[in-house]
Amino acid sequence: MKDKRILYVSSEVIPYLPETEISSMSFEAPRMVNNKGGQIRIFMPRYGNINERRHQLHEVIRLSGMNLVINDLDMPLIIKVASIPKERMQVYFIDNEDYFKRKATLTDEDGNLFPDNDERAIFFAKGVIETVKKLNWSPDVIHVHGWLASLLPLYLKHYYANEPLFGQSKIVTSVYNSGYEGILDEKMMEKVKFDGISENLISHLETPTYNNLMKVAVDNSDAVIVGSEEIPEELVQHLKTIDQPVLEYKRQDEFADAYVEFYQSEVLV
Repeated sequence: MKDKRILYVSSEVIPYLPETEISSMSFEAPRMVNNKGGQIRIFMPRYGNINERRHQLHEVIRLSGMNLVINDLDMPLIIKVASIPKERMQVYFIDNEDYFKRKATLTDEDGNLFPDNDERAIFFAKGVIETVKKLNWSPDVIHVHGWLASLLPLYLKHYYANEPLFGQSKIVTSVYNSGYEGILDEKMMEKVKFDGISENLISHLETPTYNNLMKVAVDNSDAVIVGSEEIPEELVQHLKTIDQPVLEYKRQDEFADAYVEFYQSEVLV
């Protein structure tokens, strides 16, 4: 793994959010690669319930200040950074006052999905890619975790298709059992089409359920990892229809060697 460059893009990472399968693996996998001599970058949203003072987040002025167009609106991109104590790992946070100031992650206090979660996902995907471009850091592998990050493979393969920095990058998506009930904004498909992405690439988003969102991520990835012991049956069946390699579920105490081998497999080199 020495000098292998892996970009981790996740909807949640410990210690900034509570421990879940996604937040744990979004910490353990980069730590493993870091310890084996690889180079890593970690990105997550800067939700308003992350304590900036306790975790010592600070804005990176040279990376902030860009506007991202989301559904024909200019939305300012703010980049913050923090270091995970004792691990020599930095985490970059994608921030925006409108999308991420509220003191919650993905739902309100009654458990209802935020109505703009679809736009937050678009903003997060674009924000990560634009920031990595500013860092001028070309990843060998991009590993995506969590549904809020699930549009990144689509945008990288199509909206940023001609971006030379990612010309050799391979995308891995982990599929978890941690989804959501119901659907995101019914106009999500139109908002993605606004960015010039063909309707035939996003037909699943006509009904933006968790399963359909993950199908879009899987279809635009070079490889897939099953991140939970059990995932929705609809996704199990979808994984049987794809040509990309699929790494079956590995427990946290056994994933390291399997992930290293997978990252270094022919399809990801």
